[in-house]
Amino acid sequence: MASDLEKTVRDVCQRYGNDRTRMMDIVTDVQRVHGHVSGEAMDLIAAAVGTARVEVESVVTFYAFLTSRPKGKVIIRLCNDVIDRMKGADRVEKAFEEALGIRAGETTPDGVISLERTPCIGMCDQAPAAVINEVVVTSLSTDKAREIVARLKMGVPPKRLILEYGDGANAHDLVRAEVKNNIRRAGPVVLADYVAGSGLRKALAMSPVEVIREMKASRLRGRGGAGFPLGMKWEFTRNAAGSRKYLVCNADEGEPGTFKDRVILTERPHLLFEGMTVGGYAIGADSGILYLRAEYTYLRAWLEQILAERRDRGLLGRNIMGKAGFDFDIRIQMGAGAYVCGEETSLLSSCEGTRGDPKNRPPFPAQKGYLGAPTAVNNVETLCCVARIMEKGAGWFAEMGSEVSSGTKLLSVSGDCSAPGVYELPFGVTLAELLVLVGAPDAQAVQMAGPSGQLLARGDFGRKICFDDLATGGSVMVFGPDRDLLEIVDGFLEFFIEESCGYCTPCRVGNVLLREGLGRIRAGHGTPDDLTYLKSLAESVKTLSRCGLGQTSPNPVLTALRSFRPVFEQRLVALKDGLLPTFDLKAAVSTAEGITGRQSAHH
Repeated sequence: MASDLEKTVRDVCQRYGNDRTRMMDIVTDVQRVHGHVSGEAMDLIAAAVGTARVEVESVVTFYAFLTSRPKGKVIIRLCNDVIDRMKGADRVEKAFEEALGIRAGETTPDGVISLERTPCIGMCDQAPAAVINEVVVTSLSTDKAREIVARLKMGVPPKRLILEYGDGANAHDLVRAEVKNNIRRAGPVVLADYVAGSGLRKALAMSPVEVIREMKASRLRGRGGAGFPLGMKWEFTRNAAGSRKYLVCNADEGEPGTFKDRVILTERPHLLFEGMTVGGYAIGADSGILYLRAEYTYLRAWLEQILAERRDRGLLGRNIMGKAGFDFDIRIQMGAGAYVCGEETSLLSSCEGTRGDPKNRPPFPAQKGYLGAPTAVNNVETLCCVARIMEKGAGWFAEMGSEVSSGTKLLSVSGDCSAPGVYELPFGVTLAELLVLVGAPDAQAVQMAGPSGQLLARGDFGRKICFDDLATGGSVMVFGPDRDLLEIVDGFLEFFIEESCGYCTPCRVGNVLLREGLGRIRAGHGTPDDLTYLKSLAESVKTLSRCGLGQTSPNPVLTALRSFRPVFEQRLVALKDGLLPTFDLKAAVSTAEGITGRQSAHH
């Protein structure tokens, strides 16, 4: 007679056609039933899908939300990014620890509740926040933490912890989240009202080549940060050799300080899915994948319903909107907690059911992407722009923004400001103008484009937000005059160390050395030579790392040195007697003093 585990594994694997490339879904579903993916479960999964046990284990051990060891039935994942700490996450963590009687990283003796720290969960506009199983709790306080623990100990399921719903679709029966959209400024492109089918209908009246030509005429560039022209990417993918093409939407919004995609997924899912469908038509794909980060699991049922609705209305599926021969559908692929999967080749690795390791380029995804087929990987906001361009026209879109950056940009603003939230503004707005809008007149510094971007001083506030000046995927973190900027930089380095996939030495080791060097300066043990060392090491990590994570992880150090060098210099000490300030002479000779029974003559 088969055990419960054997039955679970058999049923789950059959649900996904015993397909090894669906490993992410398989191990996630097994863990949902049994709480973890044990060694025995790994053996059973490997046998069912025809792969080696090590391939299953490599997936389970790579992703933060997967585990091979039992944890509590309830897992509290408290966000500990820089913004959450600024808003009191450390105090909230202490309240959770005291109420639970455990430390972060531990499970209560009865095995019911685990407490963990996790990087940014996309809630910086309502921090501190946490994910309890799949339920997001926001605006935490020490009192709220104690109340949550008390209710959990009484057996209240996490879903019933939510007493008040947020605005818009957050209150929908399939979402029921206390998350607030915090839309502070809605623009005409992404956050304006949209009638499903309006852009797609116009696209299907054109040929695929004409749709790509329309994208080129709009001058639309990718909104993920790199800014590659969308029309060119689609043209490369369409013209690449291969009988099958794919379109993948990157909704792995893991950059600390970014949460705009969360709002799009909540309030404009039709716009997003329509953009994906237009893209499928343009490149000749019949399949699309939405890669959704695990922290946004609470939105999955809502998004699945939107997809089902679009199928019922003939906006997805076979012969879409009566267009004979145009078949296209979308599936949702869940992530499992890995920042590196925001990099497009890592994301594709994850979609293929493996570790989220980056791949060498070339070949680029447009040539050889998902399952080796030509693949267009696009950002959530980019695909929303696609649908709107088809509805309103390339000329309408190109008239907005700056000379080289057309359209609008969604900005996620958090930190020391009175109005954190999402702002849709035309490209070309200055950082100073944005700071007025968000209520941050005394900002000391701004981190633009997340930790991988740049730390800007007041002298940079007149610069423009656009691709040829201040490019950003959307994250804007504001720091007031009382913030310790070296503490901020240390927090960013801690994040990159945690999120490195560990594949290459420059990133795996270099970031640790950068943080150690910064630590010496913060502790008052640094010398002028340490600044030279930090700059040289940071440039080496940037140059020699394999993927985008390692290539941008030194930016907190490099841009802070450029914009705030005096802040570093104030912490430095001069060499005394030729000895490093970190060298403790008394401690060094203490053993000898004990042996000889007398004190050293050195003073």
